Order: sequence, then structure tokens, then C-alpha cells
Amino acid sequence: MVAIAAVMGIASASTSLDDARSIVADRAAKLTRDSAWKSAGVVRLQFRTWHPQGLVKIDRTLFLSSVEVRSSDRRDGVGHLFKIDMAGALVADLALGEGAVYHPGGIDYDGRDIWVPVAEYRPDSRSIVYRVDPQSMKAAEVFRFADHIGAIVHDTHDRTLHGVSWGSRRFYRWSDENPRAAPTSTLNPSHYIDYQDCKYAGAHRMLCSGVAEMRDAAQQALVRLGGIDLIDLAVARPIHQVPVPLWTKGGLPMTQNPMWLEPTAAGLRGYFIPEDDVSTLYMYDVEVR
Repeated sequence: MVAIAAVMGIASASTSLDDARSIVADRAAKLTRDSAWKSAGVVRLQFRTWHPQGLVKIDRTLFLSSVEVRSSDRRDGVGHLFKIDMAGALVADLALGEGAVYHPGGIDYDGRDIWVPVAEYRPDSRSIVYRVDPQSMKAAEVFRFADHIGAIVHDTHDRTLHGVSWGSRRFYRWSDENPRAAPTSTLNPSHYIDYQDCKYAGAHRMLCSGVAEMRDAAQQALVRLGGIDLIDLAVARPIHQVPVPLWTKGGLPMTQNPMWLEPTAAGLRGYFIPEDDVSTLYMYDVEVR
């Protein structure tokens, strides 16, 4: 069943990708703890989604990366890039990875290709980075790297690629002209959330969503916090951080994994898919002043 609020005032199709990115980043930088997110509808996805990771929306089509684990030791599985219509129906399913390298992460769209990192399902491992044509759903391997890359974005202005490690503890920077060369590496100075899905946000910025899980030592109560960080790629550090106080009925933060933001007339619309296997696309609007 689809229950989508009327989409009014969202940036027109003539709005360039660069303009939309910058609008999203500038408005995200104005979000606060008190910003009011209001439901704009839900869509039940009509297929098994496994463990969703990253989300891109191109016009009226969604692209969702996901992990299918096939062994208890996490050494066997399948990486998926799903193409989905706005009614939640599966249009195409592209398998990515090889052998133990099957864990897709956060994904980005640069106006031509979708960038997908696929890694082993463990930290400090290895990855393959792919470029995928969203029309043909054909993938091309770009490079391999000796670490788990959990998300990647393409800075189209200075032609660089930026990735984050498992738990986003390290930032990596490659030249897109020679991505097989050794990257620069910088420690992430922020520790309050681990980034799950990242997008290039114009003007050498990256917008990442993520989560943190904390347990009370005495009560063993689990607290899950979700948030969004805007990162200056030139210095590899956050320039704005804000919690997103939205949870599913089951207690998952909306920013558990996949996220996409787009501009509206009054602010931003967020798209979130936090649940595994039987998933719902949640949409929320937030005004920005």
C-alpha cells in the first residue's frame, strides 16, 4: 500500500544537480535539535531487501544498495544494487562483488554514474569500488583498496573521490584520474555517530547520515541515536552536526543506514529505509529558515 503526500514545491526537473546539492547542504547546515520533521508518507517495498545500506534517488527512481549474508561467519554473501520504482516495486537487481567481498556501503550519484563501494563484512579488510550506469544497470570496476570502504562520494568539482572506513574512523581521498594511486588518509575527529551513507554536497562538502549505539553499563539498556553531519572535504572534518530525532515503531533511528535528501519549497525532504528484509521507505519533510 502506498501513502504518499502530494509532492508540492520540490525543486523542478530543470534544477541542476549541483544547485540541488548546494541547496541541500546549505539547508542541512541550518538544521537544529529543535527542527520539526513531519511525516510525508510511507511506501512498503514489495520485495525482500536484506540489509539496506545506501540510497540514491534519480527523478522517480530509487537505487538501494544492500547486503545479503549467506553464512554465519559472514564470509559468503551477495551484494545488491536494487532499482526500485516509487510504488516500491523491484525494477532490477544488480549483483556486485566477488567472493568474500560482497558488502556494499553508502552510495553516491554524480550526475552520470552511481558510485558503490563493496567490501568484506569486517573492518580493516578490502574493497572494490564500482561505477554503475543507472540506465543500463551495468557496473565497471574502478579500483581496489586494502581497507573496508563503507561509503564513497565523488567530488566532481576537483575530481576527487572520498571514502570512509568501517565505522567512519578514517577518511580517504583519491584522485578520480588515478584512483589506484595511494590516497591521503585523515582520522575522523568526530566520534558521536558512525557514518553509514554519504553524498557529495557541492562546494567540496560531503553530507553523511549515521548512527551510534550506546549501552548503560548498569541497566544494559540500548540507546540508538541517529544524526547527520556536513563535512568539509578540504580539511576532512565536520562543519555542522545535528541529531535526527526520528525512530521507527521498532526503535530504529531513521538514519540507521540509507538516506537521501532533496530540497522542497520550505526546506528538505528526507527518504529513509532503516529496516532489514521487510522494509518501508519513510519520507519526512522539515522546514528550514
